[in-house]
Amino acid sequence: MPLMRVIYLALAAALTLYLALCAAMFAMQRSFIYHPQPRMVRAPGSTLMLDAGGIRLVVTVRPHPGPKALVYFGGNGEDVSQSLQSFSRAFPDYALYLLHYRGYGGSGGTPSESALLADALALFARVHAEHPEVAVIGRSLGSGIAVHLASEVPVSHLVLVTPYDSIEAIAAQQYPYLPVRWLLLDRYESWRYASVVRVPTTLIVAQDDEVIPRANTERLLSRFAPGLASMKVIAGVGHTDIGEADQYLSLLQAALR
Repeated sequence: MPLMRVIYLALAAALTLYLALCAAMFAMQRSFIYHPQPRMVRAPGSTLMLDAGGIRLVVTVRPHPGPKALVYFGGNGEDVSQSLQSFSRAFPDYALYLLHYRGYGGSGGTPSESALLADALALFARVHAEHPEVAVIGRSLGSGIAVHLASEVPVSHLVLVTPYDSIEAIAAQQYPYLPVRWLLLDRYESWRYASVVRVPTTLIVAQDDEVIPRANTERLLSRFAPGLASMKVIAGVGHTDIGEADQYLSLLQAALR
């Protein structure tokens, strides 16, 4: 067989395999982003059912009368109900609302960026009708939801835990051999919405974050209006164990003062 024909066949085979890989990654991409978890905390009176366009969402709650409420959006593999006890101690004057994303903790539907952003707006409208001061905390994946929400509605404070500039940027670094820009459906472009935010914002960062590079967080920080946002670094912790740090809750409390 002529050498050039062998080369052409090899290139064609390599291209076919590469296109197959791209197709597989496109089809499976949301399984890399979302890792639904069951709801472990089911205390009496701790559940609110929210209707979001015909989809029933579960919200773990701690009711409390008064003007202040806290809405929490967790990470992509987090059962937010497990934060109910610690948040109840840390924020005794706040009503608490911890959203279980679509497909998480008994919520219906399947997660996607557009659906979760819309669900966040629906939850805010429900909470704001009863509490005029609504603070928002978003962790990891939830930081992108929280930034978008704060760019759309009058939240009182914004706290972002292990945040990123965009999922697209993170994915492009993790998969440099793939055309992520053309494949990705859910981009969570926090950098795009940060410049619109007009409320006090705190970014809480893990010093040894192995998932979100510091440079990506700093790029997000630079997008906020000058003097609006600050960054706090917790030493000796990584992306997944930042919530176990001694100063974690105290930093959250300080951010909402």
